[in-house]
Amino acid sequence: MLRALVVAAAFAAVATHPPAAPTPSTGSVVFVVDGDTIHVQLGSRVEKVRYIGVNAPEIPHPHHRAHGGARRTNGYFPHTTAAGEAARQINLELVGGKSVRLEFDHRRRDEYRRLLAYVWVGGVMINAEMVRRGYAEVMSVPPDFRHRALFVRLQDEARAAGRGLWQAAPPVKLPPPHGAPRPAK
Repeated sequence: MLRALVVAAAFAAVATHPPAAPTPSTGSVVFVVDGDTIHVQLGSRVEKVRYIGVNAPEIPHPHHRAHGGARRTNGYFPHTTAAGEAARQINLELVGGKSVRLEFDHRRRDEYRRLLAYVWVGGVMINAEMVRRGYAEVMSVPPDFRHRALFVRLQDEARAAGRGLWQAAPPVKLPPPHGAPRPAK
């Protein structure tokens, strides 16, 4: 009898408190922060959205440190203020003021409370397009690996063709992502 009362009380509590509304997966871009982060109007609120699987050069923001001096990751990709501005401009052309669809992977948010998403405009995945054009590099953070193989292929092609920020960069192979098993030798 006590068990039945506990079950009934739990059911009543759940029934009177509807679950939180899921984050809408479509919205409009209201601001482009840089080459891998945007602000999107989702329903009645604006969310900061970080592109999954890619990293673009930073630009100086008033309240955050950015890479003021030249820095390269994976040996050759430039991280300078000029590179950051170039990546932001390409991202602005791709998504600025447009309607976007967000595709989520394993994690919905990062440690900064940003939504993590693959961002689509029509049939174009912007994460992949930034890599294809050479304005973002592959950055895999487990467990979000869904499109990593595509991103690596596009990065190899962009680097080989010298597109975007890969101009004059010698070809190199990316190591496996942090936490991923390494191939046997």
